[in-house]
Amino acid sequence: MDKKLIALLACPVCKGDLVLTEARDELICRADGMAFPIRDGIPVMIADEARTLTTDERLEKRR
Repeated sequence: MDKKLIALLACPVCKGDLVLTEARDELICRADGMAFPIRDGIPVMIADEARTLTTDERLEKRR
């Protein structure tokens, strides 16, 4: 995904920043602990489509 596009996107739940994880092809909102999928290069910014981060993924931000 284009880094400029990511900078324009915000979490649909809290309006917070998103972080791209290229390994899983997702946009992560650390504040809400949600990961939004990217399908065919298009971010799916629907809360019902997002997955909840695991405990380990939530702790990664503190490292």
